Amino acid sequence: MDSVKVIRRLPSTSVPDVCVLEFDGDLTDHLVQIGAVQPWPTWACFHTPMFAMDVDGATCGIVPRSIGGPYAVLVAEQLLVSGAKVIVGLTSAGRISPHLSIPSLVIATAAIRDEGTSYHYLPPARTVDAPASLILQLESQLKQLALPVQSGLVWTTDAPYRETQEQIEAHATEGVLAVEMQAASLFALAQVRRAQIGVVAHVSNAIDHNGEPFDKGKDVEGVDILRAIFRAALAARPRR
Repeated sequence: MDSVKVIRRLPSTSVPDVCVLEFDGDLTDHLVQIGAVQPWPTWACFHTPMFAMDVDGATCGIVPRSIGGPYAVLVAEQLLVSGAKVIVGLTSAGRISPHLSIPSLVIATAAIRDEGTSYHYLPPARTVDAPASLILQLESQLKQLALPVQSGLVWTTDAPYRETQEQIEAHATEGVLAVEMQAASLFALAQVRRAQIGVVAHVSNAIDHNGEPFDKGKDVEGVDILRAIFRAALAARPRR
């Protein structure tokens, strides 16, 4: 990334302490449209933009559309070396537990490693845990919102169109709440780098859901979720 900055003649400045990877990008698009964020001009990482948002007087960063484990970890690695202290991924997710509402939020406490990236960071294992202290802060902030919130196990997969009914039922029996594509990879990075990295899954769809597909609620609710995540991450920042 430093070479890219040299080519583009960008100053070598740090990124905000707290950054969110907004994997879908539609929430960031809404924030840009309403003028709630500003470009962070010195960020130069693999075609991704960064935007800055003020939350309670603190400047926070948003990087949209780094979907999938490899891309999410690539960007997260660059964020860490660029000065980020806490990173949270905000992802759409499919419902696995039949008891979850749509829409609802899941704070990932651990992830099943059904992807490839985590195995380049950690020895083989069934699951990988999230940093515990960040989970507590996310619970404290997100449970103040109107949406239902649960904390628990998610299933990370690299194959978004290969979740069979048999797999879904098996994972539901195991206690899995939702399926997404980044958590296991990011948690593996967090362990190796001893970093504060969390994942919040916005459960918006399910095979057996008869309502609106990919229902994440209204844009204003998405902004409330993002602000709550930023407040949790700010509270979880390591003391200098």
